[in-house]
Order: sequence, then C-alpha cells, then structure tokens
Amino acid sequence: MSQYAARLRPRTNGPFARRRRPRRVAMLSVHTSPLHQPGTGDAGGMNVYIVELAQRLAALGIEVEVFTRATTGHLPPSVELSPGVLVRHVDAGPYEGLAKEELPAQLCAFTHGVMQAWANHRPGHYDLVHSHYWLSGHVGWLAADRWGVPLVHAMHTMAKVKNAALAEGDTPEPSARVIGETQIVRAADRLIANTEGEAGELIHHYDAAPGKVAVVHPGVNLERFRPADGRAAARARLDLPADALIPLFAGRIQPLKAPDVLLRAVAVLLERRPELRRRLVVPVVGGPSGSGLARPEGLHKLAARLGITDVVRFRPPVDQARLADWYRAASVLVMPSHSESFGLVAVEAQACGTPVLAAAVGGLPVAVRDGVSGFLVDGHDPADYARVLERFADAPGLAGTMGAAASAHARSFGWDAAARATAEVYTEAIGERRRRLRSAHV
Repeated sequence: MSQYAARLRPRTNGPFARRRRPRRVAMLSVHTSPLHQPGTGDAGGMNVYIVELAQRLAALGIEVEVFTRATTGHLPPSVELSPGVLVRHVDAGPYEGLAKEELPAQLCAFTHGVMQAWANHRPGHYDLVHSHYWLSGHVGWLAADRWGVPLVHAMHTMAKVKNAALAEGDTPEPSARVIGETQIVRAADRLIANTEGEAGELIHHYDAAPGKVAVVHPGVNLERFRPADGRAAARARLDLPADALIPLFAGRIQPLKAPDVLLRAVAVLLERRPELRRRLVVPVVGGPSGSGLARPEGLHKLAARLGITDVVRFRPPVDQARLADWYRAASVLVMPSHSESFGLVAVEAQACGTPVLAAAVGGLPVAVRDGVSGFLVDGHDPADYARVLERFADAPGLAGTMGAAASAHARSFGWDAAARATAEVYTEAIGERRRRLRSAHV
C-alpha cells in the first residue's frame, strides 16, 4: 500500500474513533455532463468516473447531487440519474457552440447557479464539495468556502503534465489553467489522485502538501465489461471476420490520444508484411474532441495518405453495452496516448478479456501489467507498435492467453472499492475540518 493510500485506513480507536461520513455531497462537473455519452465532444473517462462513483457512493448511503452546465435549452432543472444521485443543470453561457476553452468566462454564472440551488435548502444541506477538473475546482473552492465545508478535488488531467508530453501539432494548455490548478491545489482540503505517479506529479509540479494527497484507483463496471460469450460471438454481432487480426482504437479523436500512431503502425506492419492485409481490420471507434475538432477529417486523410483506407473502419461513438462488444471483438486494444491520468478504457478492455498495447505514460503502467495483460511501449514510434502487432499476427493464440490474464487483472479494479476509499477520504476531510474549528475556538 502506498504512503498516500495508507492514510485511508480506518482508525478504530483514539480521538478520531467517532467519525462521520457525509450525508450529501455536491459534486461539480462544469464542462461535461455525466449524462453525455463518452467518446462524444469532451465526454470521456471522467464522465464514466463520475457516474460510477456517484452511484456507488449512493449505495453506501451518501447522496450525490452533480452540478453540470446545461448545454440545451430544453433540459429539465434536475434529473434523477439513479436512486440517491441527482444531476442538476445550471444555466451558464450559451447552450451550444461554447468550447471548453471559453468556459472560464462562464464560471461566475455557474457559481451563481450553484448558490441559487443551495439557497433553496436548509443550512448544512451539503456536507462536502467534490470537484472534478480545474474548472469545477474554482467553483468548488468558492462554494466550499461559503458553505463552510471541505473541498475534495480530482484533477483528472493536469496542464503541466500535458504540456510536458505534448503531441506534435497539439495546442499547449494556457498559463491561466496552470495558475488556476495551482490555486486549487492550495485551497483543497484533499486531492484525489488516480495513481501514486499522479500523486507524485501533484507534489512535484504543484507543490501539493503530501498530507493532502490520497491515491484512489478508479474502477471498472465488472457487470457491464466482462468476457460474456467471447470474441467469436462479438465479432459475429459486429459483422467482423472471425479470423481477422483486429487492433482497436476506442476513444476521443484528438492528438493527445494519438490514434495516428496506430494508423502509422499499421502502415509499417503492412509494408513489412503485405500478406497480412487480407486479414487485418482496424476499427477506430470515437468522435473528434478537443484540438481534434479543428481537423475532424484529419485521421481519415492520414489513412488515405498511408494507403490503408481498405483496412481501417471509422465508427462513431457507441453506448457502453456496444462498446463492450467492440472490446470483446478486438485482438488487442491500442492506446498510444501521450498522457493518461489512469486509462479507464484500458481496464474496460481487459475486463472484457482483451489485452492492451499502450504507451508507458501516466497511469497506464498501473492499468496494464506489462507482459501479462498487455504490452507497454516507451515512446510513440510507430515501428515499436508495429512489432507488437506482428507478435499478435504470428501467434493467433496470444490474444486469448493474454486476454484471460487481462480479465483476471481487471477484476482487481472494482468501483465498490473505489467508492469506499473515496468515502474514507471524505470522512477524513470532514474530521480534519471539525478539529480545526474546535482548536480555533479553544
């Protein structure tokens, strides 16, 4: 257990024995709604994280109200996502056509909407604020201060980390974000990191106090993402060849996620082994996002330039049930990302019995057991990825062998455990604030 996670162990005696979990948490997700489908726009792993965590917290008896920006005019003020989880839509800026980079100008309006919702309740309605991503952190900072409750913040991604591993042609994160993140790190009562590596980045890049940082691995929905009836059945449902080599990319189409590396690797592989063309299918499942919106057809054009349009199949984002079938159908999931705070997609694929070929960045070395549940590659040289794909081509049984190990590995990442650990972080934050208040009045 890490030095950060060790602080989450329950104390059963001493002055902290009588601790209180929150009854109700205000969860903030300004720029993307938990109701949006992952893989569209800015919706991705963070959406899955919020939905799954909120539902598991509710199962523990902690009600969650998620505040998010309204993106269409016909949305109801609130929607019950599931028992104990309420999504509140806040009017802040124009409903449509507002890029994430333009949202800082709408934070005052968003904060006003959050405060209006709070004003309709009795004092003490929310016991804690949990903000996700830096935009939400600034709203959470003000709300927590006004309500006199702790602020727990999850970065999900960090500007300094992203800028240090920028993809070619990608746009660096602005200095305003770096400053904003630094302010949130100072203001938060607790910071939740996905991995020990991310915890170290918070301490190194943002001077976070080590005592504030807790490591909680995200989970995977093991009921939805599972091997089920296997690879052959999934391929039949998706109209894919039973004997094909299928390296899958699933995620948002943007330079950060580096889907171009997969296409270039396929071109290298076919140049080296042209006979593989007849049994190679390369699905790219997802939609343009972030800086990828500036060139939505860029990946299609790259496939044409590389001469591989006959093997690449571009597919739009799909719902979670359909996505699970894509995972099962694949020989290997390919994640050549330049930066990943954890890599939920990698764990989802492994839970479905599919090995992963990923860049050794961010949380991916935690999500993937190198040489057991998949392969990790240092860097983004397409030739390195092509060599691994060739191994799968030459050993058809490798996908099944590693897939079984991948499924076993993924079972260690459950959302129930993540929710319990997060609830423990909440309890620690509330207890520490109460102790500070008592000492201030002594």
